[in-house]
Amino acid sequence: MKKTKIVCTIGPASDSERVLAEMFKAGLNVCRLNFSHGSHEEHKVKIDRIKKIREELKMPIALLLDTKGPEIRLGLFEKPVEIVQGQEFIITTRDVIGTNQICSISYKNIAAEIKPKSRILINDGLLELQVIDILNDTDIECVAVNSGTLSSRKGVNIPGLRVNLPYMSEKDISDIEFGIENDVDFIAASFTQRADDIIQIRKLLEKHKSTIAVIAKIENQEGLDNIDEILAEADGIMVARGDMGVEIEPEKIPHLQKQLIKKANLAGKPVITATQMLESMTHNLRPTRAEVTDVANAILDGTSAVMLSGETAAGEYPVETVAMMTSIANSIEETLDYEKLFAENASLHETTITNAIARATCSTALALDANAIITASASGITPRALSKFKPRVPIIAITESPQVMRKMALDWDVYPVLADPIKSTDNMFDVCSQIAKDTGHVKKGDIAILTAGIPIGKAGSTNLLKVEIIE
Repeated sequence: MKKTKIVCTIGPASDSERVLAEMFKAGLNVCRLNFSHGSHEEHKVKIDRIKKIREELKMPIALLLDTKGPEIRLGLFEKPVEIVQGQEFIITTRDVIGTNQICSISYKNIAAEIKPKSRILINDGLLELQVIDILNDTDIECVAVNSGTLSSRKGVNIPGLRVNLPYMSEKDISDIEFGIENDVDFIAASFTQRADDIIQIRKLLEKHKSTIAVIAKIENQEGLDNIDEILAEADGIMVARGDMGVEIEPEKIPHLQKQLIKKANLAGKPVITATQMLESMTHNLRPTRAEVTDVANAILDGTSAVMLSGETAAGEYPVETVAMMTSIANSIEETLDYEKLFAENASLHETTITNAIARATCSTALALDANAIITASASGITPRALSKFKPRVPIIAITESPQVMRKMALDWDVYPVLADPIKSTDNMFDVCSQIAKDTGHVKKGDIAILTAGIPIGKAGSTNLLKVEIIE
């Protein structure tokens, strides 16, 4: 069983019952729905289909809603146009149909805020414009730094410009409320730049009495600058290398990725590494060696999850891509030095009762060469605490809550199991062991380290540890 979780974007290539079922079996843990595209009606069909398949297969597959966020895009073109290096080009806030001389932009304050010599990067930086002059309060004169193609609704990045947009648009609010109604498990907050962005989403969720987890997408310099305050507020982060690699020099991304993963690990929160991980498998049956190494290095860095975007949304081989990701994860996880990982992590986390028991549990599992760690959890806190110490053995997390079960879909090395409520402390460990045995996670003769809390069902009450040989 792989420890690293896999997030897959669901799109035309993967939006069928057959393909979804095969992807689930191949190792998918979280379905990502990109709300920059598609209507609520279209997403509702996808969500219902995912729920149907996960119920049929009895698999703890989670749903992640990725918001549009405060992004900037070009307006409409009748058809794609070619831009030639050195030619002049007008960016305007007026509503015009794009040509090879002018196009509109969604950010209405751009003329007032941008400066001459600023860079405007379009379509993930494939086309770069440099500002020559601000002609008036709507039009900006630019020159093309390179040749490229422009077409409708392409994304725009302006490095160094603090975009003065409300963090949550009316669309974002509507999308999140739709997510609440349809029981999504995670919200990926696009273009998170400060802790207040997460707080705004949290207030909206609280208004609707929702406990959906919020994942902050770190995509630009301001998000990097404020990472500590963001991590303190968010439930986890995504290293969104696409936009980050446009606004920041690409050669800096590997180091920033390592820093972000390390910070998330120290905070004990899940971290997703995303963008172009197996990009060539969009059209090829096998990945490049560089892509395999990229996925492997993210796992070695300590990422909780790796993400597939276009590869599974629009690619020709969505199932094979998930299987390849699983194969890479399994291969790398076999080579990890778990004694070293435990030693490195044992002294890094604050000493709370839960952390102390989790540390002792993982230490005991290592010393006894145990086969599994088994825990009962009402909130998911204990499994997440155990995950921080990177144990060699699987963490079997038994919960009575479907929501808690699915929230553990991003926690490294945690295998959630849904079960009936455990009402008695007298036989709690016996019941947990039997559940783990019935679900095939352990067998007779295995050594299991069990941990839980009394009173049963109270979040954060972890205070028990027991070693047991499975009967």
